[in-house]
Amino acid sequence: MQAIDLLLQRRSAKVLTEPGPDEGALALLLESAARAPDHGRLRPWRFIVIRGAERERFGELMAEQLRRARPASTPETLARERQKAFRAPLIVAVAAVCDPKAKVPQVEQVLSAGSAAGYILLAARALGFNAVWKTGAAAYDETIKTALGLEGNDSIVAFVYVGTEAPGESAPPARTEWRDRVVVWGG
Repeated sequence: MQAIDLLLQRRSAKVLTEPGPDEGALALLLESAARAPDHGRLRPWRFIVIRGAERERFGELMAEQLRRARPASTPETLARERQKAFRAPLIVAVAAVCDPKAKVPQVEQVLSAGSAAGYILLAARALGFNAVWKTGAAAYDETIKTALGLEGNDSIVAFVYVGTEAPGESAPPARTEWRDRVVVWGG
């Protein structure tokens, strides 16, 4: 697949199933992510890999977060929240671990982590998988950040869910109109 085709055909998956990336494919996903633009070579991204049985614990963390945020949540709502951890065989939590003392502004460090997440999406597609980028309230929860080994100043920029697209779920990429978002500056 040509790189331009990969970019033009990228779309978020609806349903992801097994098989997920094996160790070799996972290494390629993460190596690709580590090629993200990185002003100052700070490498502000961290990748937390969640798969297998660890998804159950991650689902519990997500349900606990929802229970704290909305104590009146029903058991059914909490069960749905737990199931989010099983959207795909592999979850890569992408975090920005910024250096506030660096000359590079923190926003650029966070953008670098966001680029790394995008590179995982593209690499997954190039390897025959698909992926979807999610955040939600769990990405902003201090308890979840701590459980994932992050500190208060760190930011989760994405939970990238990776797997094999379920049969019949593939759809052509939506045409994105970009012309109405472009201004040619004339000085």
